[in-house]
Amino acid sequence: MREAEDRLTELEGRLISHRRLLAHLLTGMDPAVRAGHLRWISEREILHDGQEDPGAVPTGTEALPLSIADEFREIAALVRLRSSDKG
Repeated sequence: MREAEDRLTELEGRLISHRRLLAHLLTGMDPAVRAGHLRWISEREILHDGQEDPGAVPTGTEALPLSIADEFREIAALVRLRSSDKG
């Protein structure tokens, strides 16, 4: 069981480093270009799955698209925070 926990910790660390790198790259862009990328991300922050029950707990294949949407939200939030600190 410990090996699985270690693997999850490693994957989470990699995900965080990718998120930070993307946020850094986006923050360094021209504001107009950054705004275009943030619009693209905002279109992906909310999963449009037609799910009737917003309180339903995702299982199986539903979890991956929701995780992707969550990650887009995390990246956009980090870019917005860093952009506001910069300007």
